[in-house]
Amino acid sequence: MSEATGTTLFEQLGGEAAVEAAVDIFYRRVLNDHRINRFFENTDMEQQAAKQKAFLTMAFGGPNNYSGTDMRTAHAKFVKMGLDDSHFNAVMEHLEGTLQELNVPEALIKQVAAIAESTRNDVLGR
Repeated sequence: MSEATGTTLFEQLGGEAAVEAAVDIFYRRVLNDHRINRFFENTDMEQQAAKQKAFLTMAFGGPNNYSGTDMRTAHAKFVKMGLDDSHFNAVMEHLEGTLQELNVPEALIKQVAAIAESTRNDVLGR
């Protein structure tokens, strides 16, 4: 809970509709990025987007309906494919760019980036 407003980051960002929009824009950006799109070649993107929406909703303090695998397990196959910091950085770039595109205030973008950054070691299997 944010002390200043008494609302969760999820609510400050605009709730479910904002997360839906952000995930759709985010994956459009990711799939158009030659640095990282190979990691999604055999992925059911509709299912992936649904998982991402549930995960972000939970991460931002919204209702917890995330039942996906933990970050380390979910990304292990990508680490074997060479997933490294450069790829994580590209994803972070797209996450921040997506939020900027949606005119999210910079202070909230920083909060989202900090949450995403906290998953780096698990995603990269360290």
